[in-house]
Amino acid sequence: MDTSLAVELGELLRERGLTLALAESCTGGLIGDRITNVAGSSDYFLGAIVSYAIDAKINLLGVSDDTLNEHGAVSAQTVKEMAHGARHVLGADIGLSVSGIAGPGGGTTVKPVGLVWFGLSAEDGSWTQEKRFHGDRIEVKNKSADEALRFLLSYLQGQLYD
Repeated sequence: MDTSLAVELGELLRERGLTLALAESCTGGLIGDRITNVAGSSDYFLGAIVSYAIDAKINLLGVSDDTLNEHGAVSAQTVKEMAHGARHVLGADIGLSVSGIAGPGGGTTVKPVGLVWFGLSAEDGSWTQEKRFHGDRIEVKNKSADEALRFLLSYLQGQLYD
């Protein structure tokens, strides 16, 4: 596994004195695994909540029932609330979240297998991003973890806009 992205993120977070919290659903802890493969990541990584089930999203991250009922677990609105919840529950500067459909089942024509949403919450705003990945379950999870780290890097480089 290439750890260069996680190393670069760690250097930026450490230089800026920023802390990170995660809320992972479809990746099941894979993003946290990649971050903690870097020695010294405890300087900036506070932890992760793997909120795979709907109840975990509600009870641990404070995602609203209304949001889930209206938009579903795989939506911009849900990942926004997940990122905000992780940031506040763990007391971090940045909250990063992911929710998607890794497959092979669970997809629909509106929300197909491979649809993944990413959310980021920070003091200066919140952002979401949608991606569609192809491949089997493991490939979708790996691509999602990679993209989550790139999404965070884009934020740290000032490349996310409202």
